[in-house]
Amino acid sequence: MNIVKTVDLTKTYNSGVEVHALSNVNFEMEKGDLVAIIGDSGSGKSTLLHLLAGVDKPTSGDIFIQDKNITKFNKDEMTIFRRRNIGVVYQFFNLIPNINVRKNILLPLLLDNKKADDEYLKEILSILGIEGKLDRYPKQLSGGEQQRVAIARSLITRPAIILADEPTGNLDRKNSEEITGLFRLVNKRLNSTIMIITHDEKVANSCDKVYRMVDGRLNFLGDETYENY
Repeated sequence: MNIVKTVDLTKTYNSGVEVHALSNVNFEMEKGDLVAIIGDSGSGKSTLLHLLAGVDKPTSGDIFIQDKNITKFNKDEMTIFRRRNIGVVYQFFNLIPNINVRKNILLPLLLDNKKADDEYLKEILSILGIEGKLDRYPKQLSGGEQQRVAIARSLITRPAIILADEPTGNLDRKNSEEITGLFRLVNKRLNSTIMIITHDEKVANSCDKVYRMVDGRLNFLGDETYENY
């Protein structure tokens, strides 16, 4: 089952000179895929993620998430759809500093006036190893712990897809390895569909499929490991 599908996705910027950030990208992800997108800075990786997350609009082409063409949504429709169907994990965690871990995790549900599934929450906390952190505030956590909370928040709505933008880019090697392993564990335990934008070879190696973005064009490298390419 296709969770994500893009059709001739193109993004062009005009600032005196026309720049093709993405050029006719055709890309699919199925349920349970764990995919890495690698490439140099400025190659178009983050542009692709922003378009899939619905925070930017393509110049042309279509994006289907669970068979819904999100390019047709207005701003309010996209906000609601994103909150319910797309989990996003950022390099700098993006936790709210003046609310505790529990509320940070539950925020997408609170904004939707929905209650948490307590058993599912317990499962997420157990997988991520943050069961005892719920009453703490972000400033009381290490960088690795904050990223675990951010991953938990991205999972809480059982989204169709999780989009992770350089999730280990602000972490030391030990925490980077732990977070990489947790994405793999989440993928296997919850059958989550995950796309990771990364410069990190080890992160790419942990994924089932690897793509390289070059000058706005997406090339499939294979379904083994990045080191083989």
